[in-house]
Amino acid sequence: MESKLSLAEFRTRLQTNTEIGSLKANLSLFIIFPRFGGTKPFYGLFDEKSFRLTLNSRTSPTYFIIRGNYKNINNRVNVSYIVEPNSKFQLIWTRFSPVVFLIIINVFFLFFGRGLRRATTIVSLFLLILIFYSRWKEERKRKKLERNFVRIFEIKI
Repeated sequence: MESKLSLAEFRTRLQTNTEIGSLKANLSLFIIFPRFGGTKPFYGLFDEKSFRLTLNSRTSPTYFIIRGNYKNINNRVNVSYIVEPNSKFQLIWTRFSPVVFLIIINVFFLFFGRGLRRATTIVSLFLLILIFYSRWKEERKRKKLERNFVRIFEIKI
């Protein structure tokens, strides 16, 4: 894809819109007090030819990153990028943990809550709604990340 910006403008926008830091440290599932979430829209690392960025949000971090390369071809910046999960563990956790919890809760009610048929149904329906909502929300965050990247760096799709 091609950006409308020159190479110097592209690098300037990378510097002005990115808070520098390691994606591995700040997108950990076990972080208690996140330090990122300032006024810049992206968080990550970049150099003269490549970048790894994610949304800079304290309250609603996404597990997706934009990883790509950029180079100058005939006074136009050619950008190739991909939106992907930060790690395989986070992808597996977000996709399969609600399903595992649903199975565990149903097994618990099957063996220990024999007289709680209504509670089993209500809890199962709630967990199913939670599964669909979490997948929808993560997909929405992924699209938001890509939309912000395309808008800020003026990329023609």
